[in-house]
Amino acid sequence: MPSQDVGQLLLVGVPGTELDAETARFYKDLQPGGYILFGRNIQTPTQLRKLIDDLRDLSDVEPVVTIDQEGGRVSRLKLIGNEPPNAQQLRDRNDLGLIRKHGDITGRLLRLFGFNLDLCPVLDISFDDEADNSLRGRCYGRTVAEVIEKAGAFNEALRAAGILSCGKHFPGYSSAGLDPHHELPSLDRSRELMEEYELAVFRAFADKVDSMMIGHITISGLEAGGPPASLSSAMINGLLREDMGFNGLVMTDDLDMGAILNHYGFDETMRRGIVAGNDMLMICHRVELAAQAKKVLAELPASETEAALGRMAAFKARLAPPTPFTEAAFRSVDSEIWDLRVATLGEEQAGQRSAEDGKRSPVELY
Repeated sequence: MPSQDVGQLLLVGVPGTELDAETARFYKDLQPGGYILFGRNIQTPTQLRKLIDDLRDLSDVEPVVTIDQEGGRVSRLKLIGNEPPNAQQLRDRNDLGLIRKHGDITGRLLRLFGFNLDLCPVLDISFDDEADNSLRGRCYGRTVAEVIEKAGAFNEALRAAGILSCGKHFPGYSSAGLDPHHELPSLDRSRELMEEYELAVFRAFADKVDSMMIGHITISGLEAGGPPASLSSAMINGLLREDMGFNGLVMTDDLDMGAILNHYGFDETMRRGIVAGNDMLMICHRVELAAQAKKVLAELPASETEAALGRMAAFKARLAPPTPFTEAAFRSVDSEIWDLRVATLGEEQAGQRSAEDGKRSPVELY
């Protein structure tokens, strides 16, 4: 039977590198469905595994434990190890074997620490590699076919290693001119163009990824005058679930982004997020508000939360347990990341980490 605790519908951040008594009590009472970790939570390999073990021990139901481990600058674990190549670098190297190896290594690395879901692959198309919309370096292709082939290779290998995957950012940030970390992108783009490009990719992955992350973006041709996709029933229940037939877990992108904060109150965001069809609401940084979020969700009619709780339970039934951790095991996998980096970029370029170009999204600073 699925848990009836509405805390299961929350994916929350963690303040630091360890749990003090007060924080542990907070999570024990909250019983969130999952945790998302950032750079602020990562100090050493042993510390990270202990933090995740402690979070799991607090949970009555096995929690989702997730992270953004894509490659390149969006690789939280590069703080304690080597930086994997990013999607664009792998795309340009044009070797599916290396992309599959990246997925396999990533899966084994994450299970070593106790993660069970990776928030990737990015399924957006890079229409402009230099676009300032948070996607720089993160896209597997410049065409529909290229994204399907290359993101698909990563996705298959990641899942084969026992880590569940998440396609993002539905219905597509590709043409956005704004970074949603700062403000809500509003795109004037026809349904026909969306179907030809962005939606063609998501349709191809509807039965291939375990979860979907919904972006904070409005698109005129899909829902003129509507709310962001992440708060829209027409986009989630209608387009993604009914039209595309997606049966997996659906989560919002981080609700602490400017795209949402600048336009919606907190309680309203929580209510609208669940009513729109999301199964998990992501609160990455204002963690202290998670108790208020649970209170808001508890006040909703059971009919509004029942389906989401059922999908959460089905998703959790597929979570793989951690593999045994040792420092030596981590170092072994980390050396594979270096070898992959060299094979993708060459020895000289491999030694150069991602440049800090001043255009990073604020969430990446965590």
